[in-house]
Amino acid sequence: MASADSRRMGNGGGVGGAFQPYLDSLRQELQQRDPTLLSVVVALLAVLLSLVFWKFIRSRRSSQRAVLLVGLCDSGKTLLFVRLLTGLYRDTQTSITDSSAAYKVNNNRGTNLTLIDLPGHESLRLQFLERFKASARAIVFVVDSAAFQREVKDVAEFLYQVLLDSIGLKNAPSFLIACNKQDITMAKSAKVIQQQLEKEINTLRVTRSAAPSTLDSSSTAPAQLGKKGKEFEFSQLPLKVEFLECSAKGGRGDAGSADIQDLEKWLAKIA
Repeated sequence: MASADSRRMGNGGGVGGAFQPYLDSLRQELQQRDPTLLSVVVALLAVLLSLVFWKFIRSRRSSQRAVLLVGLCDSGKTLLFVRLLTGLYRDTQTSITDSSAAYKVNNNRGTNLTLIDLPGHESLRLQFLERFKASARAIVFVVDSAAFQREVKDVAEFLYQVLLDSIGLKNAPSFLIACNKQDITMAKSAKVIQQQLEKEINTLRVTRSAAPSTLDSSSTAPAQLGKKGKEFEFSQLPLKVEFLECSAKGGRGDAGSADIQDLEKWLAKIA
């Protein structure tokens, strides 16, 4: 049995082996007629295969229309969700399930995205992220800029996991950290939030690398974020992480307009 298998392998194996003599004959004929013709044919085949592959990737990307709004409880996700859809203010409360709706992007193409507001409760957020992450075209991680100083460890831990999951996807989503509640006097700027998150994630890398790995061996996610042996920076990641400042409530009270123009522009860009 082993020798028979060896003979089949030696002959090129299966269907590919059956076609090999014809391919060799065609190659010899092309070389005899015009050596440059073979190069042209090979180049055309390479271009054709590249176009097919590009179209396949693009079609998979276009099927991902979801924008996930994630973050801790009380970060302002749900109000951002409502503001983007209606432009209006509405009192919100902590939810234990997801909410979704079609969002018409403000661009010339008239593209639609699906906004999905995921629960921020600690016992639910990873469960809902797991459910929706494969359909994510983008992830908007919402941070309460006013409460950031006391929540930085919790924010960093959740962000760490969301980034690991995002990098592990075949089509990594666009990633934005929206520094919300900028209308509050004590709110931290996006630059400060970025710097403190980098420091906190660097600390998390050290503690997690020392702990036994709990990742599934079949997972494509990296064991840790960033470059080994270097202080963590978001620029080290294989996906681009962007920061912007916004305010779902706005600076003029409940009746005022929200400061979410930069967020709307970002959504138009990634649509």
